[in-house]
Amino acid sequence: MPGELSYILFLLLRMAVAAAFVVSASIITERSGPVIGALVATLPISAGPSYVFLAIDHDAAFIAQGALSSLPVNAATIFLGLTYVVLAQRHSFAVSVGCAVAVWIGLASIIRLFYWTLAAGLAVNLVAFGICIPLLARYRHVKMPLVTRRWYDIPFRALLVATLVAIVVSTSGWVGPRVSGVIALYPIVFTSMMVILHPRIGGPPTAAVLANSAWGLLGFGMAIAVLHVGAANFGSAMGLSLGLATCIVWNLTLWWNGRRKPLAVVS
Repeated sequence: MPGELSYILFLLLRMAVAAAFVVSASIITERSGPVIGALVATLPISAGPSYVFLAIDHDAAFIAQGALSSLPVNAATIFLGLTYVVLAQRHSFAVSVGCAVAVWIGLASIIRLFYWTLAAGLAVNLVAFGICIPLLARYRHVKMPLVTRRWYDIPFRALLVATLVAIVVSTSGWVGPRVSGVIALYPIVFTSMMVILHPRIGGPPTAAVLANSAWGLLGFGMAIAVLHVGAANFGSAMGLSLGLATCIVWNLTLWWNGRRKPLAVVS
């Protein structure tokens, strides 16, 4: 098999694997309500496959450096969420989604201009979440209407995440780890939820899912920091494993604490 054809087939396989993963997680998100859906949405559904495929093509130093660039981008994502949540209460789909994506692109463009250390990335996340979590709290509790899936939902989500993986994998060799880390953190799951759910169930219920995602997204930022430290000291496989474990343990803790509160009220 010619080398170019082999590369194309391998790229298509990676795109298909990532698409299947994000579609499955998105379906769970829709069926489980805003709280559980938010916890699923903040797992590394799109960034995870991107980093796995980057690790196949590059060494641990590349992954560690990419994670450093991804860490402050996580702060941009929480501002995307805040922008959408606030605007979606009163404004149209186009205004809410368009402004939210524009905020992310603007912040990510600024972030990529700087060389980030672990301490600086963590500090930016702490400031960003310290601002956004209290502002999002009032929008968390909205009844989730029944969602009727349409024929194009799954192909649309699959296309989004497959395109992201293709861009990250195919450009990583010449854009380097810093830009790859920024691209890998584009919030595919949040974008697809906004695009699909807002026209169907309205802005406030869709915004509730994103508002409930704030604490989970904070844990995702910690997982990126763990990925950096793990990849730099123990290799890509260990870094990716530790980062995933951090996300899962953090979100399970949030879920458990959420279950304990109603029980405490009843008792």
